[in-house]
Amino acid sequence: MAAVTRGCRPWGSLLGLLGLVSAAAAAWDLASLRCSLATFCECDFRPDLQGLECDLAQHLAGQHLAKALVVKALKAFVWNPAPTKPLVLSLHGWTGTGKSYVSSLLAHYLFQGGLRSPRVHHFSPVIHFPHPSHIKRYKKDLKSWVQGNLTACGRSLFLFDEMDKMPPGLMEVLRPFLGSSWVVYGTNYRKAIFIFISNTGGEQINQVALEAWRSRRDREEILLQELEPVITRAVLDNPLHGFSRSGIMEERLLDAVVPFFPLQRHHVRHCVFNELAQLGLEPRDEVVQAVLDSTTFFPEYEQLFSSNGCKTVASRIAFFL
Repeated sequence: MAAVTRGCRPWGSLLGLLGLVSAAAAAWDLASLRCSLATFCECDFRPDLQGLECDLAQHLAGQHLAKALVVKALKAFVWNPAPTKPLVLSLHGWTGTGKSYVSSLLAHYLFQGGLRSPRVHHFSPVIHFPHPSHIKRYKKDLKSWVQGNLTACGRSLFLFDEMDKMPPGLMEVLRPFLGSSWVVYGTNYRKAIFIFISNTGGEQINQVALEAWRSRRDREEILLQELEPVITRAVLDNPLHGFSRSGIMEERLLDAVVPFFPLQRHHVRHCVFNELAQLGLEPRDEVVQAVLDSTTFFPEYEQLFSSNGCKTVASRIAFFL
């Protein structure tokens, strides 16, 4: 996926870029004015939902449901001066389909410092919770970290990556922070955003997309109602998933289950063009074709979906330049 830039940047001439810089500056001034007149801008929180929507439209390939769900949820949440609960999203899908990219966009377009903002907290099981035998300490530390940061600023973003590898039971400590009827130690937790990222459900999403293709049904016709039950069942049936023994899904504390579809050849091509543009390079047919030819597709007979999505596009481009 393309690198994140503040504002939606079309690729083109230098003149167009300069015009966009002026437009971005004007948009930033307008955002600052809105923040000075509204109560939703706190701490480092400077939401630019128009920029987010534009960037998703331009750079996120093949994810009609993710785009719609994320934008709709954020608009309703951000413009509500007194939300009744934090925003809780769970992103599901195959590797390389854009889950981490979307989470980085959220940090970028919601907080002035992006992923480096002191209000953005990113947790990885491999880095932060590597030893299941230390689960009691992890629970205590995570609860203290969330509570302390929400006390400092309610407008905080918590990203939990690779939920498939989280120690089961750890997420239980988050349950009091995610609902609407809890009183959590006096913290203003209702303005927080929690994002959970998982590969669980990816195979089920892939199967629905494959069946749609085989029946000559456009993938944009696939509805959330078709995917949410199978994703939920995949999570609940997986004892190693981070939501296991947490009650989070059973108590319906998620505001949206966001599915990411497997990427087809033309989606990978879109990613190649985006990456070349990000590098300031003109698209060369031989480079684009070389990247596509080196990409593995599945199932074996149809060769329809990229095995790694767009995850390896950048490294492959560097190899073929």
